[in-house]
Amino acid sequence: MQLKKILNKIEENKEKIQEFRPLKLAEIQELDNYFKIGTTYSSNALEGNTLTLNETKILLENGLTVSGKPIKDCYEATGHGEAYDFMIKLARGGALEITEEIIKKLHFLFYNKQDSEEAGNYRSFQVFISGTEYIPPIAEDIPSLMEGFLLQLKKNEENLHPVLLAAYAHKKLVDIHPFANGNGRTARLLMNLILINKGYCIVSIPPVLRHEYIEALQVSQREKNPSIEAFNQLIAECELEAQKDYLRMFRIK
Repeated sequence: MQLKKILNKIEENKEKIQEFRPLKLAEIQELDNYFKIGTTYSSNALEGNTLTLNETKILLENGLTVSGKPIKDCYEATGHGEAYDFMIKLARGGALEITEEIIKKLHFLFYNKQDSEEAGNYRSFQVFISGTEYIPPIAEDIPSLMEGFLLQLKKNEENLHPVLLAAYAHKKLVDIHPFANGNGRTARLLMNLILINKGYCIVSIPPVLRHEYIEALQVSQREKNPSIEAFNQLIAECELEAQKDYLRMFRIK
């Protein structure tokens, strides 16, 4: 389906969902828990975390670690859960302006159990991404690049569809790669912060789409003829699937 048609369908579904709201408090809590577990599992799985969906559920709901699994994987799950809670609270707090402090807080909550010194702080050294020719900017340029990114994000809010705005925020944060680790998960949390704040559904990129997801990012980062079209398409398709899931759960035709 063409991107324009997908975005039109997303708007149709958004109207149906808005008509069904407000939800009861118990329904909101159930929904939050459902998406928190699913998003934590999928976002971590994209980065090689070995916890299954059920193991992630047990850890987040009951605080029980899984025998035989790396402690790092458990920290990633609990950290992502805390960052998710912060993201949801912020997204529902009314008008939102994305700041460096917000992005750093998302990263800190996700990463502080793994490395308290690096958590919430921009990297101070050069990093390289395996499997791609793209080389992230030097550490000294990160503060100015982040400042420019947030200024452009604010400008784009006026002329980009919210789903494309969220995709742009995700891509640019990954491009800058401001943190030593956890950039992808922080970028996906940032993307969902924008989506939820603007009335859309949580985008969860399933592990089965990992190859398409990475390839779309690589195409957007290549030196010759970079294009964000495939990435925008993927994010829009995932938003549409999230809406379908929402409609299914509440039996909305």
